[in-house]
Amino acid sequence: MPRTNFQELLDAGVHFGHLKRKWNPNMAPYIFMEKNGIHIIDLQKTVVKIDDAAAAIKQIAKSGRKILFVATKKQAKELVADAVGNVNMPYVVERWPGGMLTNFPTIRKAVKKMISIDKMMKDNSWDNLSKREKLQITRQRAKLDKVLGSIADLTRLPAALFVVDVLKEKIAVREAQKLGIPVFAMVDTNSDPEGIDFVIPANDDASQSIRLITRIMCDAVAEGLNERKVEREKDGEEAPKKATKKSAAKAEPMKEVAVSAGDDEDVEVADLDDDSEE
Repeated sequence: MPRTNFQELLDAGVHFGHLKRKWNPNMAPYIFMEKNGIHIIDLQKTVVKIDDAAAAIKQIAKSGRKILFVATKKQAKELVADAVGNVNMPYVVERWPGGMLTNFPTIRKAVKKMISIDKMMKDNSWDNLSKREKLQITRQRAKLDKVLGSIADLTRLPAALFVVDVLKEKIAVREAQKLGIPVFAMVDTNSDPEGIDFVIPANDDASQSIRLITRIMCDAVAEGLNERKVEREKDGEEAPKKATKKSAAKAEPMKEVAVSAGDDEDVEVADLDDDSEE
């Protein structure tokens, strides 16, 4: 089902590209025309690309995996943080910490350090520290939170990246490509779409354009999460019914014990997987 329409994109200024002299030839398939020295993006193709990207992002969210949203340009920071925060997905709107994906274990250590500081602040030992020590730790915590606060719950590499401007976020895109992580991106006429898995040809400078497309992606995430929740609730309701059928059939005691042991083993494996993510 289409998630947006031509008029919405037009009203948001999604079709305005860059000056003709700044264009990237690889964006030629997505350019409709040139007007007053400015390239105009073909919104018919943008609609199709948005729907394809939204459908893919929905499936990723439905599977329980994370999509990392990246938008460090001034006009996108607050828009992306607000929209993505509502669907509980990680995001980076400050400076991209180099090696965040390719050196993920180090990033996790920094996150754990931030969490340990939080625990220390709530502990009785915090009161025994000097005023200067408290100030130094508080500043360190604020610095870590500014860069890592939104990814504190990211215990494993994200399943995908959504990027607002591939030129601005070229380091993030390069790291994702190196690790084989799919990249969804708003790509303007001055950018290179090569290597981007899900290209959304769009104006990546106008706040209205960024807001609209980010909202559509977040709506897709919300749909995926809701469907996942419904399916899990449904599975939870069906499980007791299966157990009742077994007891009605009066299964042999040894078979019941075997089933219980198998269930316990699954829980232990899941627990180990959770620990390994840390």
